[in-house]
Amino acid sequence: MNYLVTGGSGFIGSHLVERLLKNGHSVINIDNFDDFYDYKIKIRNTLESIGNNSDFKFSDKESDLIKLASIVESSNYKMYIEDIRNKEALKTIFKDHSVDLIIHLAALAGVRPSIERPLEYEEVNIKGTMNLWELSKEFHITKFINASSSSVYGNNEKTPFAETDNVNNPISPYAATKRCVEVLGHVYHNLYKIDCIHLRFFTVYGPRQRPDLAIYKFTKLIVEGNEIPFYGEGNTSRDYTYIDDIIDGITKSVNYIENNSNVYEIINLGENEVISLNEMLSTLENILKKSAIKKNLPMQPGDVLKTCADITKAKTLIGYKPDTNFQNGIKKFVEWFLRNDIP
Repeated sequence: MNYLVTGGSGFIGSHLVERLLKNGHSVINIDNFDDFYDYKIKIRNTLESIGNNSDFKFSDKESDLIKLASIVESSNYKMYIEDIRNKEALKTIFKDHSVDLIIHLAALAGVRPSIERPLEYEEVNIKGTMNLWELSKEFHITKFINASSSSVYGNNEKTPFAETDNVNNPISPYAATKRCVEVLGHVYHNLYKIDCIHLRFFTVYGPRQRPDLAIYKFTKLIVEGNEIPFYGEGNTSRDYTYIDDIIDGITKSVNYIENNSNVYEIINLGENEVISLNEMLSTLENILKKSAIKKNLPMQPGDVLKTCADITKAKTLIGYKPDTNFQNGIKKFVEWFLRNDIP
């Protein structure tokens, strides 16, 4: 099969590309290597995802990306450094390749930054996704998997969060864009018969995790002996989901959508294990054998108090079975972190 993966050089995307290639498929990776975080991390992700262990010599971004493109080109892997907001550039890619299924992971991520840059989040997350649907319609691509987010639940009072819960009260622009895309997906499914699965990811962590995310950030600051920005009293909690379990959920969703027709589904992918901020920090301290220096700060606008996934539907519909508990997942992350150069 020939899969188009957007954001294939990111945290989740690079792991997915690695799995798809190992399973014998072909991958077209579209990633714009934006400045949300250090582009060098995405270069490392890209090389790891295709099994290239060469010692990449960095210089400047423009020349580094040109060099990367020349290194990774192969018969079953193509990489395009492109922005999903640029429909004409995307159209050229669609013309050049036969695509069986789109797995759309690219997005501007993060609750707090979205409050500062709401219009940019709308452009990337909504308009960019609609560009892909419009091109799917034009090139008769009828299978589409989209990365949504647990943030759509807002401060849902009912736990665990189920796909049937009311999600019309987002508390950040990021969450609102993700919910909007779910709704628009139904429009394209209804009008143009594009089968679509929206996967609501619950706080993904693990090797290659983005450096702006809490587990990575806390680990780095503890290792360096610097203060940790600690928001609230530590009672907020998250359903942390290990990257391998997320990739398993995506690939099982791929299998389901390929073997069924008239598909429109929203599916939670979580671990169904809720961990408080205090517990997360103490787990890191125990594994690193080093105490954190906390800088207590007030809760931030847009942050939800708790996430907890009801994964009954995922288990029943696609055979999802997460099997990495938080302690083991954090051990694996820390081992990876300590083996790699810290950006």
